[in-house]
Amino acid sequence: MSVADELLKLQRLHQSGAIDADEFAEAKARLLSSPPPLKNALSSSPLSDTDDETWALLLHLSQFAGYAVPMAGLIVPILIWQLKKADVPTIDAHGKVVANWIISEFIYLIVCFLLVFVFVGIPLLFVLGILGLVFPVIGAIKAKNGEVWRYPLSIPFFT
Repeated sequence: MSVADELLKLQRLHQSGAIDADEFAEAKARLLSSPPPLKNALSSSPLSDTDDETWALLLHLSQFAGYAVPMAGLIVPILIWQLKKADVPTIDAHGKVVANWIISEFIYLIVCFLLVFVFVGIPLLFVLGILGLVFPVIGAIKAKNGEVWRYPLSIPFFT
């Protein structure tokens, strides 16, 4: 309960006659002089996000590790998923979504490379590259909001 709620409660008690003016003034002074509870002070902080949302966000964005280190975009998300799914309850659902997308993207990549010989694969590779950037970002934003977003076009290998 916030300080304002406590003050309203005290005022109602005073108006109803449950406490007199001296008791009201004493309780009000005590309430205003005490520091706010630590939980309320921390909950208004922008750094108070839950671990579940943070790990899910990192899981989605870890797909970009492949741009810095080859194969890291495949290995890092799988490692986060497997190491954290016992500790963080929602990470298993996010891990399945990301793993489905990684496998689907690899299959689409092979198909696009085969279609390059008939010139259809070149624009498809371009589209696949854009989707490989956009889907993890949308997934991370949704994960930060506490939602599990299933990437469109991903084949459900893990359900």
